[in-house]
Amino acid sequence: MQLVIVTGMSGAGKSRVVDSLEDMGFFCVDNMTPKLIPAFVGLLNDSTEIREKVAIVADVRLGDSFSHLFSALEELKRIDCEYKILFMDADNDVIFRRYQETRRKHPLFSDSSKSLKDVITEEREILHKARDIADFIIDTSYLSTSQLKEKIAKLFVDDVTKTMKISVVSFGFKYGSPKDSDLLFDVRCLPNPFYVPELKPKTGLDSEVFDYVMSFDEAKNLEPKLTDLVTYLVPLYISEGKSQLTISVGCTGGKHRSVVFAEIIYNAIKDNGFNVSVFHRDINR
Repeated sequence: MQLVIVTGMSGAGKSRVVDSLEDMGFFCVDNMTPKLIPAFVGLLNDSTEIREKVAIVADVRLGDSFSHLFSALEELKRIDCEYKILFMDADNDVIFRRYQETRRKHPLFSDSSKSLKDVITEEREILHKARDIADFIIDTSYLSTSQLKEKIAKLFVDDVTKTMKISVVSFGFKYGSPKDSDLLFDVRCLPNPFYVPELKPKTGLDSEVFDYVMSFDEAKNLEPKLTDLVTYLVPLYISEGKSQLTISVGCTGGKHRSVVFAEIIYNAIKDNGFNVSVFHRDINR
């Protein structure tokens, strides 16, 4: 099991870290009482449902029980559970500004005699020991959401190309285009196998239809242009921090030409090592 303990300053981006880790396949638990962590890990190890990647958030929202984190970590070592501690940090002034902008209440802000700056300083003192033993420290003072996600991916994902889920969808325009498309390509400009009697009942998954579509110069010239464009764009979307991408390819009925080119695009992306699946929405209509 890959176990990550996430802690750090309130307002430093722990919730964004959890979102990123979930996108990367982690099972995330927010604000778990430290005393329960060893037992929870034991339950996961004994469960028939394997959890290969787990992230647990523990911070000052737990109150006095946060101090039990260190004994919990010792217990994890005793049971031979390897873990990494990720500490999220930011400059005091940046945290102060974030709380002013969001108007959220700081978890330590219960005494009206203290200012927001006072409780930020108090929290830093409470967390200094956790920061000292952290395996990784990320300062989010000047990081965008996409930059933070990229840092998280580099720390906890062996292959960054797997961090974004890509779906290639073929469809028929007569049934409506997919509403979740990020990229949409129209291949109705290509010769249509529908008008060839022996090909009409077949689909783009049949070699006869594929060979027919790709026998025309229009399709032969289109293939490298589309695959080059898509394989160029995918890494840009990943670096931007996008967690999922839908590429739609449409023809009139969604049974022949769009299926052929959806398969071509799917294989091109797959050959480049990305996490991709293909779905032919209207192939059986």
